[in-house]
Amino acid sequence: MAQSRFRHLLSYLAPHWRVIGAGMAALLAANAVGVYIPILIRDSVDDLKTSFSLGQVLGIAGWMALLASLMWVIRMASRLLIFGVGRQVEYDLKQRIFEHLLRLEPAYFSQQTTGDLLNRATSDVDNIRRLVGFAVLSLANTLFAYGLTLPAMLAIHIPLSLMAIAVYPLMLLSVNLFSEKLRDYQAEVQEKLSELSELIQEDMSGISLIKIYAQEENERQAFRDKNRQLLRANLKLVQTRNLLFPLIEGLAYISLLLLLALGTGAIRRGEITIGDFIALIILVERLVFPTALLGFTITAYQRGEVSVDRVEAIFAAQPRIHNPPQPQPLPAPITGKLSVHHLSYTYPQAQSPALNDVSLTLYPGEMVALVGPIGAGKSTLAQALPRLLEVNPGAVFLEGIDITQLSLTDLRSAIAFVPQESFLFSASVGDNIRYGAPEADETALEQAARQAYIAEEIRRFPQGYDTLVGERGISLSGGQRQRAALARALILDAPVLILDDALSSVDNQTATEILRYLSQERRNTVLFISHQLSAAAQADRIVVMDKGRVAQTGTHTELMSEPGLYQSLWRQDQLEKALR
Repeated sequence: MAQSRFRHLLSYLAPHWRVIGAGMAALLAANAVGVYIPILIRDSVDDLKTSFSLGQVLGIAGWMALLASLMWVIRMASRLLIFGVGRQVEYDLKQRIFEHLLRLEPAYFSQQTTGDLLNRATSDVDNIRRLVGFAVLSLANTLFAYGLTLPAMLAIHIPLSLMAIAVYPLMLLSVNLFSEKLRDYQAEVQEKLSELSELIQEDMSGISLIKIYAQEENERQAFRDKNRQLLRANLKLVQTRNLLFPLIEGLAYISLLLLLALGTGAIRRGEITIGDFIALIILVERLVFPTALLGFTITAYQRGEVSVDRVEAIFAAQPRIHNPPQPQPLPAPITGKLSVHHLSYTYPQAQSPALNDVSLTLYPGEMVALVGPIGAGKSTLAQALPRLLEVNPGAVFLEGIDITQLSLTDLRSAIAFVPQESFLFSASVGDNIRYGAPEADETALEQAARQAYIAEEIRRFPQGYDTLVGERGISLSGGQRQRAALARALILDAPVLILDDALSSVDNQTATEILRYLSQERRNTVLFISHQLSAAAQADRIVVMDKGRVAQTGTHTELMSEPGLYQSLWRQDQLEKALR
């Protein structure tokens, strides 16, 4: 697992290796100057014992100030370069995540929560950015600091240098003891943060329902509980860090105390000069900050490890619905003939198939109504036709071509699909209708709205087609949302139109007028699912489904003349109308 994470980190950094190399070179140069300054101070102090003048002191001070300024400039350049790589990795990952999510089929999102996906794309990516920016910089700085400082110390006095660094194995042991707890606590923090994000997202989406049922206090308590769980997880992480970091820093300063205690004796014995002693103190001091920073680096690494796993879990989900290696072209013109042959489909973890050996043909220009009780498989069939669900080869054909051999773009440009949920974006009414055809002009926009019987209502909106509909179309009624979604499909002028109970919130009279228009004037091949049997009765043909199978098929008159499920559904529909 650790090797896998390391490979992923290398893959994030690989496109930016030149910038990282330049940043590392600058960091190495800064550390080299940082080691040279104590050596210069040593030589200057020893020289001042024999000859002392104010000009000499000012010259040395000026030279050291110049070197210190140069070191600062080089160090800032290294930080900008390496931190810039972290920001670039953050940008790349967010772009990859979004593009990958767009490739996944809708079934993936039914198994994942929006809040968790958002948290992975934001908080977890931010942790990775810190890992490849701050952590890489800190680790490189620590390596360079030790790699250049220790040889300089050993060149001055080996026993004192070894004594000064004798406590560092204890430091590494402390880090190892705390690292597993830090990783577990960080994973818990990320999980609790995802749960909190999910609750916020759900409550903001369902705010109307919360108020209708007066559940503000219950939601407030639920948020308080999850927020408290996040607080506790964060406190455990902070407490662990607050134990580790002072321990590391304390051990680092013990080396300085040992040097102060033993260095004076070495001076008296003539083993080192005063300049050597001052240089050793400065050099040991140079190791304190990188060593203390090691704790923060370990934390960033622990967070990054957890976040790498969470982000890579998204990339590990591969789309099951994809283009064939060599797509077949659709013939022109497309007539709209759609055939289903012995189609079966079972949802993951389901015990029985949603579709069981379904065969059906939609002829060019025909309107077919799909009716049946809830759970009969109607929506599953509607989603299978444009390959929103993966179907087996040889089961569904458009214009006589297996849809699994068509490119998804060609297939879905030929089939306009209006799902049960009339989702609208937080944009204007016009932009929502134009969503599938952004280049459509005002004439096409007006025509699609008129065909969906919503044009007159849009004209009465405050800004007409420029009126914002709010999040998910909240400012529109259910019927208006459905007709706007229908207009969005009609503007495409696709040969096949599938309506998955897309007029359920539209009154019977308007729904009947829409279907009459689609049948008599537009002449698309139309498959519409409806529980409004009076509207379905207008169809050229009615297909009745039950338990994943086609139970009956025929016109309204034919089906009413024979006993069966359609008769029962029709009588139930008429009884419900009479009781309203």
